[in-house]
This record gives sequence, structure tokens and C-alpha cells, in this order.
Amino acid sequence: MSPEILFQTHLVLGYVAWLLCFGTYIWPRLKAMDSAEAQRAIATLHSFRFFGLVFILPGVVSPNLPASFATFAAYWDFATGVLAMLALLTVRVRPLFWLFVMAFNVTGFIDLIVDYTHAVQIDLPARAGELSATYAIPIIYVPLLMITHIVAFYLLLRPQLGAARAA
Repeated sequence: MSPEILFQTHLVLGYVAWLLCFGTYIWPRLKAMDSAEAQRAIATLHSFRFFGLVFILPGVVSPNLPASFATFAAYWDFATGVLAMLALLTVRVRPLFWLFVMAFNVTGFIDLIVDYTHAVQIDLPARAGELSATYAIPIIYVPLLMITHIVAFYLLLRPQLGAARAA
């Protein structure tokens, strides 16, 4: 099987596995929480995105991994993680908390969309071996990040959706 097919299969199955897990275990709990608690749970997961800096750590990824992919992914992941931590630190100051919740979700979502775009441009599936030890990040971690960003946006809009239905 070619590296492209393996990478794409891994990526699709990463989404399938997380969607199954999310639908069964995580979504029911998030729906039952008040909005701030659900966003705190999502922010906690995203606070670990500082780990994305590993894409620019010499010796971890191949030096042939294009900087256009690695640098953007590293720093935008880092920014998302810091914003998520700021959301967690400001939970008692609700206006700041909601500002940071929106900021980390917008930043993180843009990061993932641009990372996917860069991955297509550099034909990352064919070069997946250049990810070396970081291969697990796009296969296991990124699907969960994308799913939780979408859920976070849904939860942010849920009160407005309910008000619109009532009107």
C-alpha cells in the first residue's frame, strides 16, 4: 500500500474512531454541562497544543519536511494552546473567559484549515514519513481537535439558536 493511501486511511479512520467515541462518551456529557463548563473541558484539551512546537524541533521531524507546513503548524498550535490556557485562567472573569474561548477556537480552527491546505499543497500524504515521530499528531490528535472546535462553535451558538427558534 502506498504512503498516500496509508496516510489518508489513517486520517479518515482517526475521524471515524473519534466521532464514535465522541458520540458515545463525550458529547452526551458536554451537552449536559452548562456552556462555560463545556468550554472549559474543550479548552483543557486544547491547552496541550503547545506540543505542536515539536514540528520545528530539530531531530524530531525530517529536515525535508517543508517549513511552509511545519512552521505555521507549530506556531499556530502554540498560539491556540496559550489562548486556551488563558481561557482556563480567566474562567472567573466571564467576559475575558468568553473572549479567550472565542479566540482559541477561531485561531485553532484557522490553524487546522490552513494546515490541511498546506498538507495538500506539499503532498504531505506522499511525504508522511517526513513527519517521523509526529506522524501520530495529524492521525490521532488533529481529528479530535477539529471535532471539538466544531462542537465549541455549536455550543457558543446554541443559546442564539434556541432564541431564534423561540422567536
